[in-house]
Formats: sequence, structure tokens, C-alpha cells
Amino acid sequence: MKQIEVGIIMGSSSDAPIMRQAIEVLNKFEVGYEFSVVSAHRSPQKMFEYATTAEERGLKIIIAGAGGAAHLPGMVAAITTLPVIGVPIKSSNSLDGWDSLLSIVQMPGDIPVATVGVNGARNAGLLAVQILAANNSTLKQMLTQLKKDNYDKVSKQNETLDSFA
Repeated sequence: MKQIEVGIIMGSSSDAPIMRQAIEVLNKFEVGYEFSVVSAHRSPQKMFEYATTAEERGLKIIIAGAGGAAHLPGMVAAITTLPVIGVPIKSSNSLDGWDSLLSIVQMPGDIPVATVGVNGARNAGLLAVQILAANNSTLKQMLTQLKKDNYDKVSKQNETLDSFA
């Protein structure tokens, strides 16, 4: 069984389809994770318990997705010393995702939250892998291969441009 190193949390189960993109990345890199709903507004005690016990449970990074007012990533970052990656989610009650993005990216001094683009859970998963790769040569090699594959994709796209000329 994989050691659980990344916590993936979200404010509501309606955020799960977006946050599953991070799971797909972590699965590809064989990184263990946990996945749960932890609402800053509806269950603040659960959020506090999650953040205060994360490190002792073996987590190294927390990915927190939230829509609307999007307080979850910042509140968790205020409690834990672990890196927190915020995923702003364009939800049914958001202002096209802008409110979530600004809420997460505009943190006060001393409360950093690494923030990806709106609905950018895939990049949040990759950022978590990159952070873990600083102390994991296997992950570093896998990321190096991903970069090479991306380069090869671009090269292949250039080969097909002649058909547009």
C-alpha cells in the first residue's frame, strides 16, 4: 500500500469532478493520497482538526479546492506548516471563478498558498509531485520524462504545420 503523502480536500462534494484531476496525476506518479470534503464554513471544527493533524498523519502537502468565497485553502494554510496548494473552483455560486481565484491568491503576509488557475486541479497535482520530487529521485525521473514527452509533442505538432501552409 502506498504511503499517503498528499491530502486532497474540497469545500463540497460538488467540487469532486474538478479535484479528481489531481487524483489522476497522483495515480500516474504513484503518489498516495486521501480525498475528502472539509468545509471551512459548514464544518470549521473538522477543518481545524484536519489541518492540525495532517503532518502527524504523514501528509507532506495539502491540495485544497474551493469555490465561491473559497476560504478553505487559506484557513488550512493559516493552521498548518505544510505547503498548501489552492485550487479555485468555478462553482454554481461563484462569479465565473474570479471570486475564488482572488480569495485564494490574495492571502495576507505570512500565510502563503500556492495557487493554480481556476479549475486547475491537474496542475495542483503536478505541483505536489514536483514538491515531493525534491527528495524523491524516482519522482524526479518521472517528471523529467514528462517534460521530454511534452517537448516531443510540440516537435510533432511542428511537423504537421506544413499542412496548414
